[in-house]
Amino acid sequence: MTVVAQVLVFAGVAVVVVSALAMLRARTLLTRLHLLAPVTTLGAPLVGIGLAVANGWSLGSGAILLTVVLLAVTGPVLQSAAGRVEAQRRGAIDEDLPS
Repeated sequence: MTVVAQVLVFAGVAVVVVSALAMLRARTLLTRLHLLAPVTTLGAPLVGIGLAVANGWSLGSGAILLTVVLLAVTGPVLQSAAGRVEAQRRGAIDEDLPS
């Protein structure tokens, strides 16, 4: 594994660990969703890119990068939808408003 790959993987894992530790202190679902966002948008892509750099250009690296792109695109959408449902449940927003 090259130094660049090691730095990328370490940075990604650090983001995930810090977010996980912060979630232990979070009390509400919305706060936990807020702390989950860096994991899907920064931590996982850094780990995936680091692994792809370590493996070189291959079919496996393509699969890793495709997974990273899908996670980076779908993660924030799912978090936003979960936050909206929680806000509706609390009565913070009107259920009749278009999404």
